Amino acid sequence: MISQTVRWAALTVAALTMLVFLGSQRSDFEVSYARSPAGGNGKVAPAGTVTLPSVEEMTRLVRASPVVRLPGTVARWDTARVDAAIGDSGLRILAVPPGLDEASTERLRAVEAADLRIIGTAVTLGTISVGGSTLADWRDEFATADVTNSLLLLIADLRDQPAPAMPETLRWREPAAAETAVVAADLRAGGFHRAEGAALEEAPQKSTAFPDGRVLYVALPVQPLGKPVPEYGPALAKLFPDTPIVVMYGGWIEYSGPFAGDFADIAAAGFYSQAASVMERSAYTQRGVLETYLQRVTEIRFAGIFDRPLPYQPPDPLRVALPALPWIFVLCVLLFVVISARPILLPAGPQVARLIPGTLAQLAALTALAVEMSALADQRSETPLARALVSLTAARDAVDADLPDAHVRAMLRNAEIELDRAARLLPYRGYRPAEYLRGRLA
Repeated sequence: MISQTVRWAALTVAALTMLVFLGSQRSDFEVSYARSPAGGNGKVAPAGTVTLPSVEEMTRLVRASPVVRLPGTVARWDTARVDAAIGDSGLRILAVPPGLDEASTERLRAVEAADLRIIGTAVTLGTISVGGSTLADWRDEFATADVTNSLLLLIADLRDQPAPAMPETLRWREPAAAETAVVAADLRAGGFHRAEGAALEEAPQKSTAFPDGRVLYVALPVQPLGKPVPEYGPALAKLFPDTPIVVMYGGWIEYSGPFAGDFADIAAAGFYSQAASVMERSAYTQRGVLETYLQRVTEIRFAGIFDRPLPYQPPDPLRVALPALPWIFVLCVLLFVVISARPILLPAGPQVARLIPGTLAQLAALTALAVEMSALADQRSETPLARALVSLTAARDAVDADLPDAHVRAMLRNAEIELDRAARLLPYRGYRPAEYLRGRLA
């Protein structure tokens, strides 16, 4: 009875295991960096598109003025330096807003009167585009929308002149105590400060970019060109020690806090090296830039570069169990097959001695079974039945000769084994020794 229970239990577990395993198999797949929960695709979503005037209208404007800035243009440059570089060459500049639609891009390319075109903060000369390639370049470009160095580089190329010196145009200054106090008050109240002109209206509600989720955010607009910019990060880090602080200057992000030195540079380089080429041509919200930056920070942290504590993530029981499910299925199937095949492949062990005490009673019971089976025996079962009868005769002779009980019991065990083999070959049930004797005793 126990073996039957185990057999069907094994089959049930095998079936359930197979159903769970098959149900977990899907045709889709997910790729994540270091199993990071950052989400997203690492790209900034554009805020919208801009439509430009006709080719004829833009051509008319360029011919009328050496520098044309269409409404919405964000690029800035040092006018004195650029004008000096152009000199009397007659070069003309057409600056347009970021986020052009496809038709506007084609119209801009068709304005042959313009020598240099500026799309957002990307400066182009025909099919050549010049943008930042270092942290200093990207800081100038996205914190102040400054394209002075790019313009000077292309102008020198057009006039076959040596490449000019390209110094950093953004200069830091320590914020005044009053400026820091205003920002710190907002950070203490709600963890977020928004300066007038900044596009970010609220801080991200939840982010896995930092261990305990506590981050202070400061949103500032694009900074004036040529004026020193207040460096809020270090000043705020003194007021909020061991706290991540993210300060946005337009599209540029400064990080201060734990691991600020190496971590800030790696996070900024990783983010802007991927996003800068599209950010400079397209219109992006501060929120979109910030959320994508936080995704990159999360990926860096989960890569374990700075040995920072990772946020706890409970293990997925299904993911842990999946590798073991096929083995559980195989073991359950094997157990079911072994238990099912055991009565067929192996003769039942001696059980008569447990059912009937005494060698004489056992001899009588097995003899009665042999006699009854003799009337049912066919060609296949005759041989084991004959061997059983020989063993029973030998056991009876041993009893008559008053031989030791151990010898008699050995003959009875042989007889029982042969009778079990013969019974399994009969087309009738109930003649295996244990089943037969249980029926008689009942």
